Amino acid sequence: MPRPLDRRDFLLMSSAALAAQWGFVGPARANTAMTIPVIDRLSVKVLTDSSYDTPRASASKWVKVRRVGLSAAGDYRKTLHNEWGLALALESQAGTETRNLLLDFGYTTDALVNNLEIMGVDLAKVQGLIISHGHFDHYGGLIGLLQRYRSRLPAELTLYAGGEDNFCQRVIAGSAPGQFAEWGVLDRRELAAAKVRVVLCPEPTVIAGQAFTTGVIERKSFERVFPNTFVEYAMKDGLGCNIPAAAEKAGGKPVPDQHLNEHATCFRLKDRGLVVISSCGHSGIVNATRQAMKVAGSDKVHAILGGFHLFPADDDYVKQTVVELKAINPDVLIPMHCSGPGLVAALREQMPDQFVPSTNGTEYVLGA
Repeated sequence: MPRPLDRRDFLLMSSAALAAQWGFVGPARANTAMTIPVIDRLSVKVLTDSSYDTPRASASKWVKVRRVGLSAAGDYRKTLHNEWGLALALESQAGTETRNLLLDFGYTTDALVNNLEIMGVDLAKVQGLIISHGHFDHYGGLIGLLQRYRSRLPAELTLYAGGEDNFCQRVIAGSAPGQFAEWGVLDRRELAAAKVRVVLCPEPTVIAGQAFTTGVIERKSFERVFPNTFVEYAMKDGLGCNIPAAAEKAGGKPVPDQHLNEHATCFRLKDRGLVVISSCGHSGIVNATRQAMKVAGSDKVHAILGGFHLFPADDDYVKQTVVELKAINPDVLIPMHCSGPGLVAALREQMPDQFVPSTNGTEYVLGA
């Protein structure tokens, strides 16, 4: 049974535009009595993204860039799969302790499994799973991965999700006004069948002792959520999310998606600052980064990477984003997935020392 909404949950769920409108319920809660951990090194492997490019040297002194070949070692017939979506393998190190996490899972299981193998990710070492938000191109490969290879993963396995909103049913606009087509829902029954524990993290949460999440991202900048999917805040046939206040406000109809429980995954890198991985950034890459800074109590951002969700933005919006990123002044910027060619061009021109290009099959190493 869902528990009643309390004041702390309400405040954390709200943004300036959505205050007093939405609620949160969930089956498992993260422990939020936290100290931000410090790591020495972080490796980010891009398992699934939209394209592959030829290897090139990085001009950045802050990040080492490695790319696997287009084809698998020893088998030229087996190649990286590129598709819309994002999946990352994260390996962090603090002293002698190493942690391995999978963040998002791309659109299809076939691409994810293929690229995990080519990039040499050992599933037996994975200690946790994170989902950034409830879009199919970020969780589509997960259930199939679990169904095929659950035995390779640790017996005790947790999926960290930003909140109940991650499990809502989502649809896309159809060919006529008022018509919708299905666009997937993450089924908690399938996660339970795979013996995966789900922890909701509407508040900032430490994961595996080395990473932390932002919790619900406050929306205080100029940024807005661009039109994308529509969402249904109700359960249907055992699927979906249980957010009664939002469902009542929506009147039982699909409403424009605001990604209320989207969160970013972050690290504090020793002597360098914060690493913020936005994954998709519907709530705004500036908002996500500032939220990480607030949670960590730090003004120093070392790297921002992931999807910045600017492919639908016009030139003026992109320019304003770059102005705000300059004010934050990270050492490294690595836009991926849904960031868009307009942002890449603007960063090449205006922040060339910080910009590092990304393609599928790349590993970025930050720190020692």
